[in-house]
Amino acid sequence: MEKKYNHKDVEAKIYRMWEEKELFKAKVDPKKKPYCIILPPPNASGEMHTGNVLMIAIEDLLIRWKRLMGYEVLWLPGTDHAGFETQTTYERKLAKQGKSRLDFDRQTLYNNIWDFVHENKSLIENQIRQMGASVDWSRYTFTLDPFSLKLVCDTFEKMHADGLIYRGDYVVNYSFKWGTTFSDAETSYKEVSDPLYYIRYRLSDNSPSPKGEQEIVIATVRPETIFIDTHIAVNPKDENHSHLIGCKALNPITGHEMEIIEGSFVDPAFGTGIVKLTPAHDKDDFQVALAQDLPIINIIDLQGLITQGPQKGMTIKKARKSAVEQLKDLERIEKIDESYKHMVPVDYRSGDYIENLVLPNWFVKVDGLRNAALESIKNGEMKIYPKWRQLTYVRWLENMHDWAISRQVVWGIRVPVWYDSSKNPNISVTFLDSGGQAVSGTLSEILGSYTLKEVLSGLQTLRAPKNSEYVISQESPGENYVPETDTFDTWFSSGQWPLITLKYPDSEDFKYFYPTSVLETGWEIVTRWISRMVMFGIYLTGKPPFADVYLHGHVRAIDGRKMSKSLGNHIIPSDYIEQYGADALRMGLILGTAMGRDFNFPQDKILAFRNFANKIWNMARFMGVLEDNYNQEEGKELTIYSIDELKSLLQPKDIEILVGFDAMLKYVDSSLKKYRFADAANSIYQFMWKDLASDYLEDAKGRLDKDVALSVLRSVYLECLKVLHPFMPFVTEEIWQNLTAEKERPLAVQSWPKPYKMS
Repeated sequence: MEKKYNHKDVEAKIYRMWEEKELFKAKVDPKKKPYCIILPPPNASGEMHTGNVLMIAIEDLLIRWKRLMGYEVLWLPGTDHAGFETQTTYERKLAKQGKSRLDFDRQTLYNNIWDFVHENKSLIENQIRQMGASVDWSRYTFTLDPFSLKLVCDTFEKMHADGLIYRGDYVVNYSFKWGTTFSDAETSYKEVSDPLYYIRYRLSDNSPSPKGEQEIVIATVRPETIFIDTHIAVNPKDENHSHLIGCKALNPITGHEMEIIEGSFVDPAFGTGIVKLTPAHDKDDFQVALAQDLPIINIIDLQGLITQGPQKGMTIKKARKSAVEQLKDLERIEKIDESYKHMVPVDYRSGDYIENLVLPNWFVKVDGLRNAALESIKNGEMKIYPKWRQLTYVRWLENMHDWAISRQVVWGIRVPVWYDSSKNPNISVTFLDSGGQAVSGTLSEILGSYTLKEVLSGLQTLRAPKNSEYVISQESPGENYVPETDTFDTWFSSGQWPLITLKYPDSEDFKYFYPTSVLETGWEIVTRWISRMVMFGIYLTGKPPFADVYLHGHVRAIDGRKMSKSLGNHIIPSDYIEQYGADALRMGLILGTAMGRDFNFPQDKILAFRNFANKIWNMARFMGVLEDNYNQEEGKELTIYSIDELKSLLQPKDIEILVGFDAMLKYVDSSLKKYRFADAANSIYQFMWKDLASDYLEDAKGRLDKDVALSVLRSVYLECLKVLHPFMPFVTEEIWQNLTAEKERPLAVQSWPKPYKMS
């Protein structure tokens, strides 16, 4: 063995050996118990962050442990196309070149992003290897592989036939910056300060107030929408204002009558306790409008411009300013709270403002799916660890609205729908003509000047009214058809990830490994991803896709704050692998984590486990020195005896270390079964450093019966390597290769230790 352990010389060599021997390639073996983990797919064009690294460390620990225990193990790798995230990353690249997505037709833009992703996807794959992940690369899956495309589209078609998919106008979260909708799970909220305008509304003489007041005052941050408002609401339990229900007020800008209706959602403590309703641009108002059949008038287009009225063509910000001036001229503003704090919706990725718009979208009816997903938890068919995180899953499903599954981005799986151009003249399209100029209009307007072939060749976007006739097909049904340009929400495809990777429904892999054993991932996507996978799994197979769900916490920066490049506390895992080795990074993260709780990046622990790797390396070398010294002193080669052969010769120190090993082994097994990874890691660490190295090894130096002591030392040390291997696979494999003659049967596929049973 080399004098010093150098992870840079070892890790790539060891991983190459594992791959060449195909040690991680799973087989369908009915004689063995299956154990399967599906790797949550990282972004194909990105690089690993600390959450990915923690995920791999934990999952590889479980996989290697079960492999050593004799299970038929499959850890299935893959990457995600990450629709919106990847397209925005690519658009930033275009912006640096002075270009935008609007310079390309849909197909060209898709092809360009495909090339961009595949130029970069080797980066994430190599980083997975760097971490020592014992995945089965022969089963690698990408979410845009042909099988994935077909399964996702087949599921859409089945759900449509089962009445679970519908197309309808619905209030959605729309980003003007990114040009797409976001699901509720992808929408965050942030506090902002805006003026709150108190507007005076005259009551109509046609329906006077029972208490005789002539005016009411309504507080709003959105005066720009007043001119299209048709109704006002008060809470029926509001003693100060419930008498107004049934009265009518006059719109302060247009003068039309507005009926005052009851709305249990109205907070009497907000403003004056009376609110105006703008159903097309507020979710609560929209639900009231649906329930009471109120007009829903959309006045903001997809570019964020006002479409009608005195502010037509203005941005929302300019329209608000103009409306305020108009109300001042009409002497309708009673007062202004210049610093009113309230929460506004923003997209989860960039924090940019999101507007509520009513748009035609494809939706999933969740009522038909969520009850079974909830029942899987209640009946114990699926368990979530830690248990206290289960409440997030349950509350989300209980309050989940119908799911808008269409996105207005190019990069993704296109919704497999086609529209007959001859039957849908009111469909709006935007396309690039032969000169690269954008042309927009309805099909009836455009097809007089352009052929359908020209429209299709330059097609960018299509917007079909909700009552449009359509055909579901993965291929064009005929010459007159134009394709839906919306793509599926990424969670619609990744929600089927266990089924995609195991090739549902007919493959031997699916029949043997489904349901999978455990899903390990971050707690923050229990709503966006886990809930969807459970719904899809039960809907298509009758079973949830995993028996257990383990949720790890966020890895915060060393300073305890959220990692951010702008804060200068961003951590690049590959830098730590380069400096300390993958084993030290893995073990440090595992020791740092606590089930389901966020924790600071454990830099001190990573350094400590770099030292621990050196410690166990030096133990192996020193053990070799002691054995060589024995050979020289005794004039013969040391015979290594089994513990059974030595039972009558064992000294108290020998029995103590063997009993201690059994206790450690039992504790590690018990902890891993409970997903208490830090406890298991600390147990083997303490035993090897303190009990074996500091106590027993030091004692063995002075023993007269060195053949007994060295036999016990070698036996316990090699068994410890097996226990430590799932935590620190590289250094343990390299030592094993140096100490044993079993070169053809690496440590990665040895058997988990059995207790010595000395007590």
